[in-house]
Formats: sequence, structure tokens, C-alpha cells
Amino acid sequence: MTQFHFPQQSGFYQGKVRDVYSISTQTLVMVASDRISAFDVVLPRPIPYKGQVLNQIAAFMLKATEHICPNWLLDTPAPHVSIGKKCNPFKIEMVVRGNLTGHAWRTYTSGKRELCGVQMPDGMKENDYFNSPIITPSTKASEGHDEDISAEKIISSGLVSEKDWDQLVNYALKLFAKGKEIAAARGLILVDTKYEFGKISDQIYLMDEIHTPDSSRYFYADGFEERQEKGERQKQLSKEFVREWLIENNFMGKEGQQVPFMSDDWVNTISARYIELYEKITGLKFEHNSLTPSETEALVINALSKLGIQ
Repeated sequence: MTQFHFPQQSGFYQGKVRDVYSISTQTLVMVASDRISAFDVVLPRPIPYKGQVLNQIAAFMLKATEHICPNWLLDTPAPHVSIGKKCNPFKIEMVVRGNLTGHAWRTYTSGKRELCGVQMPDGMKENDYFNSPIITPSTKASEGHDEDISAEKIISSGLVSEKDWDQLVNYALKLFAKGKEIAAARGLILVDTKYEFGKISDQIYLMDEIHTPDSSRYFYADGFEERQEKGERQKQLSKEFVREWLIENNFMGKEGQQVPFMSDDWVNTISARYIELYEKITGLKFEHNSLTPSETEALVINALSKLGIQ
């Protein structure tokens, strides 16, 4: 792993897939690595160009939604690097679901009809639309697994004030609606996603990535209804296919389980799926990043200088 050194650097944190550099007290440099995680476990092999895909989709989507909610992003000096405002994060993730799939479907098939305090109607099939999108928050764990949590518990435990919670719900639903609109224009359905928010003073900001294959699930719109009627699997663009492969190979991140072997062909397949989603959702041709670490560092230092950080 390349570790950079930037002017006024005051801290460094390695997340599951990102390396985060604190600059002085108000700025972050976030480097999207090619690491990939599933079930809160970092898999043993990196996925070529994955970090670039995530960073560039996030930048595209943050720009497209900045009229809905202020966001943290200041600059993207390199394809896999973002510079932004340092926020005080809320320790929850706002998970918005438009369809019954993934974790919600696994909960549903276990016989439960409540998820994070939200009631799910009887008689639904996998991937059916909810009558309207639902919010099923989770705690943001610094280590280990994120946990489902209800709005009631979020407020009663003091994680978020009632006033801020109402604003987070408002922002999350409007962002999801815009994400669905962008996806629909490209022949996709934004199925579910998660948002992270923080504050600077009294202002709420959207943080981190949005509408990427790591934070979201997309279905192809063409043929969706027919596949639902026939009970067929939906064609999708997301990281879910990696989770499904892991489940098929008896890995769900539980103690004692081993991550299955990842062949070169499988790693390249994952990379190609990430690039496909980038091109599909943005309508732009993917340009492979060939910057060296020293070139990346120089670009970031120059961008920081333009922000008055030297």
C-alpha cells in the first residue's frame, strides 16, 4: 500500500476500501483503493480500477445532487482521489430501499415483517417495489458489523436529534428520487442505496460516496417486469454478485469461515463489471488511470495549494 505525505497532514486512517488523510483541522484527502469488501471483510485480492470507478461515480453523483443537499466534495485532483470538507459524522447510515431485495429480502424470507422498525407488507416477492421507498438505518461501526437500528432508537439514544433526523430523512428520500431519475435515463433502476451525513457547525452535509456499486444496487430496467412475472432473477449491476458468489462458496463473514479462492479470471470479471456500471450510469467512456504514486501525490499537493494549504 502506498502511503502519501501531504502538507499540514494531521492524521491518517485506513478504512476497508479508502485511505483517509486529515489535513489540518478542516480538510480530508480520500484515496479510493482497489480493495474490495463484503460482509464487512476485506477480500484478499484488489480489483483493478475499482477505486477509480467508485471515486468518479461518486464525484459525478455529488455534482448532480448538490442542489438537493450540501456535500463535502471540494475537488477530485486525480481519478481515484477526492478532497473535501471534514465533517463531524453521524454514526448511522441512511439506507433507502425501493425494492425488496438483499438484506431486506433475507429478513423477509426468515418470516419477519419488520426491519428497523419499518413494517413490510405480506405477499411480496423478491425484488418487488415497495409502495414507496423505505428507510432502514444501520449503525456505523468503527469495527465489525454495522447493525440495524430503528428511527425511534436513533432518537431516544441521542445518536441524532429529532430535528436532525427529520432533515436526514428529507435529504435521503430526495437524493434517492434524484438517483432513480438519473438511473432511469440510462435504462437502470436504482434499487437501494446508503447515504452518510455529517455536520459542520449547524449545517448538515452529505459525505463519502453516493450511488456507486459499493453503496447501491442497480437493476436493468429493460425486461424487469417480465422477469418479475416469471420469477426470474433480475439482471443487475452492483456488488451483490460478489456477495452471491461468496454465499455460494459458504462465506458470509462468520467466524471460522474462509474466503474462497479468487482466480485471475474472477478478479478481472469483477473489474469489468465495475467499469460497465461506470459507463452505463455516467454515459462516459472509462479512461484507465495510469498515474504513478508520485504523480498522484504531486496532483494532490497542487490541489491543496489552490485551497490555501501549503
